[in-house]
Amino acid sequence: MRRINRLPLWLLVMTSLGAAACGRPGAQAAGVTQRDPLTVAVDRVARGDLEQVLSVAAEFRPFQEIEVHAKVAGYLKTITVDVGDRVTAGQLLAVLELPELQDELRQDEAAVKRAGEEVRRSEADLQRAQSAHDVAHLQSTRLANVLKARPNLVAQQDIDDAAGRDRVSEAQVATAEAALASAHQQLEVAKASQTKTQTLFGYARITAPFAGVVTHRYADTGAMIQAGTSSQTQSLPIVRLSQNDTLRLVIPIPESAVPRVRVGTPVSLDVQSLKKTFRGAVARFSDRLDTDTRTMQVEVDMANPARELVPGMYANASIVLAEAKGVLVAPVQAVDRYETGSRAFVVGQDGRVQARSVTLGLEADNRVEIKTGLSEGDLVVVGSRSQLRPDSIVAPKLAGSAGANGEEK
Repeated sequence: MRRINRLPLWLLVMTSLGAAACGRPGAQAAGVTQRDPLTVAVDRVARGDLEQVLSVAAEFRPFQEIEVHAKVAGYLKTITVDVGDRVTAGQLLAVLELPELQDELRQDEAAVKRAGEEVRRSEADLQRAQSAHDVAHLQSTRLANVLKARPNLVAQQDIDDAAGRDRVSEAQVATAEAALASAHQQLEVAKASQTKTQTLFGYARITAPFAGVVTHRYADTGAMIQAGTSSQTQSLPIVRLSQNDTLRLVIPIPESAVPRVRVGTPVSLDVQSLKKTFRGAVARFSDRLDTDTRTMQVEVDMANPARELVPGMYANASIVLAEAKGVLVAPVQAVDRYETGSRAFVVGQDGRVQARSVTLGLEADNRVEIKTGLSEGDLVVVGSRSQLRPDSIVAPKLAGSAGANGEEK
């Protein structure tokens, strides 16, 4: 009996499909297909201007601000200003009542008069002493001349008495001159005391030392005001005065940017509350770092004639730290940094990728200066480079331009 071999059904199906495929026109025997080039985002190296800008939040402060105290103690008789009043330099702010100083002023006036009378009395005494000296000296001189002409005519005793009276009168003249000088000095002391009292009495009128705005009022009429010169008491100020026509913008500069800050460095001020941008320049800086914050205080003087800026407002200050004009710039995303240097992938005209070492210069927020390694017009890869290898063939797709300015935030 003949034995029949039976093949499995699935093997018969696969064999039929394979035979049919072999019989189709255009079938590929090798079964290998060509892959399309990888599409990569590129940007063009171009010439442009770069600015490295530091942006820091800063606060406006008054250009000057003081608390006005009284020089002498007294009762507040009148106060002529209130919160929000604008005053000019020298304008009267308040008047104190000083009854004790009024009494002292009258005493000093009397002392000056008494010293003046003492001067006049001393002058009269000097004249009297001078006259007596003139007579005594004349008598002594005459007797001495007679003695020379006729030696035995006048007794020696008379000559000695006349000479003695002459010396006594001369001493009296010297005493009168000293008394007159002392009287003049007493008059000067009395006048100085009077001037001092008048000066203190003038402090009863409290005036504004500079033009500004009254931002706080501490005392009302009738309040007892202590002298602001005493270190033993906490004296009550009259008002607080701020100069707001010019403001100081105080900017804390981080330690890394301190070496590049100079007087006159341009500053752009963006005031969000006013939705305005102002221009200024660095006017001064402290030239030392705060040990707590590691920042240096930099000030910008901002003219405020319309008083639209108010002390306490914040502004975003942008300071130009460095700039480069007409240099080759490329996107920051195109540069890979290593410990040994920097590299960028460049796509040539044939679509092949080249790896080039580059030397970097000034760097801004999204652009960096290329000193060596690239040329103007080169296409640099800005997209993902994980699958790229040198000599790889890619399809470049232009993403943007590298000629814009950058800012460091």
